[in-house]
Amino acid sequence: MPSSPTATPSPKPSASSASVPAATKPAAAKRPRARYTEATASEPEPAGSTPPAEAVAPRSNSVSLASLLDKLQAYLPETDLQKIRDAYRFADAAHLGQYRASGEPYISHPVAVAELCADWKLDTQAIMAALLHDTAEDKGITQAELIEHFGSTVADLVDGLTKLDKLQFSNREENQSESFRKMLLAMARDIRVILVKLADRLHNMRTLGAMAASKRVRISRETMDIYAPIAHRLGLNLVYRELQDLGFANSHPGRYAVLSRAVQSARGNRHGLVEKILAAAEGALAAAHVQAQLSGREKTLYSIYRKMRNKHLSFAHIQDIFGFRVLVPEVLDCYRALGVLHALYKPMPGKFEDYIAIPKANGYQSLHTTLIGPNGNPIEFQIRTDAMHRIAESGVAAHWLYKSPEDKPAPQQMQANAWLQSLLDIQTETRDWADFLETVKVDLAPDAVYVFTPKSRILALPRGATPVDFAYAIHTNLGDQTVAAKVNNALVPLRTELRSGDVVEIITAPTSRPNPSWLNFVRTGRARSKIRHALRTTQQAESIELGRRLLQSALRHEHLELATLDEAAWEKLLRWTGFKSRDDLFADIGLGKRVADILAKRVVAFVSPQDALSAPLLDTIERLSSRTGGDDARSTLQLDGSEGISVRYASCCRPIPGDAIIGYLGKGEGLIVHQQDCDTARRLFQKDPERWIDLIWADECTRPFETGLSIIVQNTKGVLARVAAAISEHDSDIAHVTMDEDTQQATTELRFVVQVRDRKHLADVLRALRRLKFVVRASRAKNRGVSGNQNGG
Repeated sequence: MPSSPTATPSPKPSASSASVPAATKPAAAKRPRARYTEATASEPEPAGSTPPAEAVAPRSNSVSLASLLDKLQAYLPETDLQKIRDAYRFADAAHLGQYRASGEPYISHPVAVAELCADWKLDTQAIMAALLHDTAEDKGITQAELIEHFGSTVADLVDGLTKLDKLQFSNREENQSESFRKMLLAMARDIRVILVKLADRLHNMRTLGAMAASKRVRISRETMDIYAPIAHRLGLNLVYRELQDLGFANSHPGRYAVLSRAVQSARGNRHGLVEKILAAAEGALAAAHVQAQLSGREKTLYSIYRKMRNKHLSFAHIQDIFGFRVLVPEVLDCYRALGVLHALYKPMPGKFEDYIAIPKANGYQSLHTTLIGPNGNPIEFQIRTDAMHRIAESGVAAHWLYKSPEDKPAPQQMQANAWLQSLLDIQTETRDWADFLETVKVDLAPDAVYVFTPKSRILALPRGATPVDFAYAIHTNLGDQTVAAKVNNALVPLRTELRSGDVVEIITAPTSRPNPSWLNFVRTGRARSKIRHALRTTQQAESIELGRRLLQSALRHEHLELATLDEAAWEKLLRWTGFKSRDDLFADIGLGKRVADILAKRVVAFVSPQDALSAPLLDTIERLSSRTGGDDARSTLQLDGSEGISVRYASCCRPIPGDAIIGYLGKGEGLIVHQQDCDTARRLFQKDPERWIDLIWADECTRPFETGLSIIVQNTKGVLARVAAAISEHDSDIAHVTMDEDTQQATTELRFVVQVRDRKHLADVLRALRRLKFVVRASRAKNRGVSGNQNGG
């Protein structure tokens, strides 16, 4: 338990946790052999290995292994107990001279973690891994040493638990993300990794009081963001609730203390009410001949706090701080008990959930109903069988707690493995650290809705999920090709939030691809990672094509053709640039990371040395290009609007066919097209002249382009509709509109972003607007901050 009085958590269930080292780690040149007996876990430390001055004085110089062995003897043979003793000796020797921040010998932590795992009756290898889990992380024990002493399985479990402290990361988020990636890889192979990890974290949270306040807050938030939701996702509800309460106690100690006192006071005031409800329910169930065990339970402090925060309520307005649980022998008895309770107290409309017919994603099954109690307050009942209760409390750990030797993997374990595999798919596609951690947090959200496919298959999705999330949950190709959706046979926007019971149908087109705007509303980690992966892949392909065209244009200016370059020239160019393939070089050019004109001059030096500038002069040109812009004669590229997301049209000037244009190759941004007289372009040209290339429009463009209109009108009824109609009549679509009223002049400025084919089409639209009597002025808006699509698509 945390030592701070303000961080005293709720009583500890026997469960699990994850690792944040709470010890100082003095260097040890040699690993001394430990002196061991079952009664004492470690002998007094030799001179010179006293705890650090800032640590609390240790209560004892020894750690007992007796409690752990008592638990293990109940289900493990003596041969396995000897292996565990060997693992303990090795861990004790590795941690000799190392102390926790509380002043206790560090070995007390692995022993405590192993005891939590023993409560779940985890097997011998998991207990050994629990004892050894910090030896590699803290003391540099190699995996080869672990394999030599304990075998590859135990070594793999320890490796999955190691936090990669030896790697260098730019920030703590990268370290945490990479650690989590490694844990996922190990978890997919062996679910015991996450069980030991959760036991590790739970013990660290219970003993967090010796840490500095800032560390307590950081570790608590990490626990509530990642580890508590993992416990919930795997059905470990006892662990989930305790981790949440401990996290709340250490991150908000003042609020925890105040709420704890309020609940304690309410506990006395409402004790009589709880006994009255229990007695009435037991009597009604007995009269109906339903065999049942009833119990009242108090909701956790964090769940009460979360309800107060989310619903903006004071504690006095929280009526349901107590709930009731009914355990029955068979599934049919659950529904019989439900009928009895509904006859005893009136049910609240919309407050019934049948998780027996439709289990939660973590395997949880129960009936939830909220009734109106004898004094008008809501009371919640959970009704389930004994088997369901074991799964509800222990989740995947129930496989070890209640298995027999011939048991096959439990459905909950199979569901957990499927979920872990889906996270692995995400981590292979998400290369950005922050994106990965955000994706994991989103995917761990506990609330769910249950929707149906047109063929009546049930799908569980996070609350707030959309048809796009649904499509990606079915199959990646379905999500990538989504163009529209029907919910309950009605067309709906793709950002529509789904509700339980909805029947969802996805409409696709083979040529469709993900829209970047989907990232603003999708809810699941899978959908988010798949969309980002598709966009990156698309951008890569389009950047390669743009880079090829840019280099081709630059080579033509040097009287060379890209297609005629021989292998020797390509080999020299790739060696000089450091790329492994031509596509990698083209992609860098297309993204603006390389300047095509400079590369073209280098190719001339490779192909025709007698016609080229000298190598030193070429190096000088390249070195000075950031200041001088290189050769004044730049290559020219032709645009027709089909270039894709690698080419964007600047929103500051919104160029359209017919405008004189110039292109800016931003680093990693692709090609950005500006009008030549754009003020923003002029400022950028002065800073980076070498990144500009000349552009021209193709004779025929493949799509319309966005531009801005400024229309000043008299304030008359229906003016906006009539202006919009005039624009639409001339085959121009409206992408965006804003307005600004001038009360003194009795006029309003309407600012439109419209789509036109070219300058001639724009002139036709403006002429039609100027013919309207109430239009004072109509003109093209240039260099204005009118919002809309950046790329003009």
